[in-house]
Amino acid sequence: MRTIVTADIGGTHARFALAEIGGGQVVALGEPVTLRTADHASFQLAWQEFGRRAGIALPNELAIAFAGPVDGDVLKLTNNPWMIRPYVMKERLGVERFIIVNDFGAVGHAVATLGDEHFRHLCGPDYALPDDGVISIVGPGTGLGVAALLRKAGSYEVIETEGGHLDFAPLEALEDKILKQLRRKFRRVSVERVASGQGLRNLYEALGAIEKRDLAFHDDADLWPAALDGSDSLASAALDRLCLTLGAVAGDMALAHGASAVVIAGGVGLRLADHLPQSGFRDRFIAKGRFERRMDDMPVRLITYPQPGLFGAAAAFAREYP
Repeated sequence: MRTIVTADIGGTHARFALAEIGGGQVVALGEPVTLRTADHASFQLAWQEFGRRAGIALPNELAIAFAGPVDGDVLKLTNNPWMIRPYVMKERLGVERFIIVNDFGAVGHAVATLGDEHFRHLCGPDYALPDDGVISIVGPGTGLGVAALLRKAGSYEVIETEGGHLDFAPLEALEDKILKQLRRKFRRVSVERVASGQGLRNLYEALGAIEKRDLAFHDDADLWPAALDGSDSLASAALDRLCLTLGAVAGDMALAHGASAVVIAGGVGLRLADHLPQSGFRDRFIAKGRFERRMDDMPVRLITYPQPGLFGAAAAFAREYP
């Protein structure tokens, strides 16, 4: 067994932890340290700050979950000025071995390797994720991550996708009106403009325009609590629409992947853990015409592990360097 550093680098936060790995798997994950990316000029400086807080000489093996494309000589975060140059990692950080995976690919590795106790039933049959077949993973966060996990013969493969950028497809007259409003703001309306953290704000503004009502909230820090506790009818309606669309999208992904189960991940997924089972999520998930019975027989679970990106990056490393 040995210790590595695992990191989850996003647009707003960089999370670091020490992970114990052995036998090709993650044995334990230490307490994470969360740093604001805006407080550090580079990944190297954030790495040094983590070492200072850890109070030890950092291990020379590193796993990174990266919120952006991971191909090429220079990796750029989608919403952050940091750049990572893999070819100078060993020299700059003093690491001997490292791996960089897409952040949602890391979530796929977490789903593949975490125990059943880290998943919560949302709808469909209440049983564990299958050992063979495809599992669709849909992760509403700031955006919408989508991946497919293929399990077969005791092994697995994670297939990263850009499914969150598919077109938003209205299913009723009100959603036709919502799409019309969103087109005033976006040239192309993808599903992540609706079924994600940013989607709540977009839906709230669209419904406000449709209802010809003044908006009470101009900050997401105020909008989300009002939506979740139902204290504001417009915010609550926006949240209902988000859940409906998330259910429809999750069902579409399951059909597209030929899946036998679905996992909901992402920070927004966790935030909606108590709300989704009581929303219209299930109705939209199974509303697939001739495939409704198949969808109703499909288990849908929520990953509850608090740091799947950190765990998944470490799992990817353990698999690559057992």
